[in-house]
Amino acid sequence: MPVLAMLFFIVPVIEMVVLIEVGSAIGSLPTIALVFLTAVLGVALLRQQGAATLLRAMRRMDHGALPAQEMLEGVVLAVGGALLLTPGFVTDAFGFACLFPPTRRFFLQRLLARLQLRAQRGAQGPGQGGTIHIIEGEIDRRP
Repeated sequence: MPVLAMLFFIVPVIEMVVLIEVGSAIGSLPTIALVFLTAVLGVALLRQQGAATLLRAMRRMDHGALPAQEMLEGVVLAVGGALLLTPGFVTDAFGFACLFPPTRRFFLQRLLARLQLRAQRGAQGPGQGGTIHIIEGEIDRRP
C-alpha cells in the first residue's frame, strides 16, 4: 500500500513536469491536442484489443476451458484504458504498453510469477516463512 500512495503523489508531479516541458517545446495548443489524440487513439485500440480478447475467451469457453489468461488480459486492458484516459504522456506510455499484446503478455508473465512466488511463500511450513494455525477439538462418536 505505501507504493500505491507514493505513486498517487509522484505520478501527477512527473506528469506535470513532462506536460510543462512538452508545452514549452511545442506550444500549449499542440500539447493539448496531442493529449486528446493519444486518448482517442487509446480508446480505439482498447476497443479493438478488448474485442479480440473477448472473442478468444468465448472460444475457450466453447471448448470447455476456463479463459483465465483472457480474464487477466481483460484486467490489464482495463488498467491500460484507465491510464490512457488520464491526461499526460507518462500514463499514456504505460497505457499503450498495456494495450499492445507483446508488452501486455510480458506484464502478465511478471505478475503471475510474483503471485506464484507469493503463494509458494504462504504455503511453506513452520520455520520456512509460513504460518500454521492449529485448531484443537474433540470427536464424540456415538453408536
